[in-house]
Amino acid sequence: MDAGQGLSTSEVQSIRESLAAGRKPRVVFTASAGQIAGQVGQVIELTDPEVSDEFVVVRFGRDELPFSPADLAVAPKGVTRRVVEPKPEPEPEPPAAAAPEFVLDTPRVPAQRQEEPKVEQTEKPPARRAVKAVKPKGPAGLTVTLAYADGEWTVAAQQGSKALAKPYVVKPAEALKMVALVDVPGVQEAVEQILGTERAEAEQQAERLRAELAEIEARLAELREAR
Repeated sequence: MDAGQGLSTSEVQSIRESLAAGRKPRVVFTASAGQIAGQVGQVIELTDPEVSDEFVVVRFGRDELPFSPADLAVAPKGVTRRVVEPKPEPEPEPPAAAAPEFVLDTPRVPAQRQEEPKVEQTEKPPARRAVKAVKPKGPAGLTVTLAYADGEWTVAAQQGSKALAKPYVVKPAEALKMVALVDVPGVQEAVEQILGTERAEAEQQAERLRAELAEIEARLAELREAR
């Protein structure tokens, strides 16, 4: 069984169609899946690939875990689940008995009794099956927008596709403080240029209003003298 290659785009689409038809196609784990390579599972769901690369949910025994297409391959027909059993480790051999010593013209000394080494047998814990950690889905991105249009500064906030705050008007001074926090060349100069243009227009309008007010006051003075 060749479990070295992952799922292709067409194979992922075929699995999606099988799930839509109510079938749960079998897949075999590739070498990139780790210790469970070569074993067989069932695809039960395809999540959003834009949220996570591990969007293929596979049922393996009692677990239901997400994997990437590179961790899986389409299982050939007739393949059943194969469990890899750990090989037992060889037991240590007992030490060889010492050869008898032959001594000439010396009194025989009774050999001391040698105690055989005790071999403690411990039960080997069962091999744990590799389980891939499920990555928690992070919160949606937050976007805060400062905009200028038709002589007004507005601020809006949006998280993902949900609008947290509709555009509302802020004062030019507040807009300048917000822009000062953005250390990007050219942004603060552009805002100051807009504020300078608005300031000049406001001063011109004030001059016109003062001139009109002076004319009205002069006309009012003439009318008072005509009494």
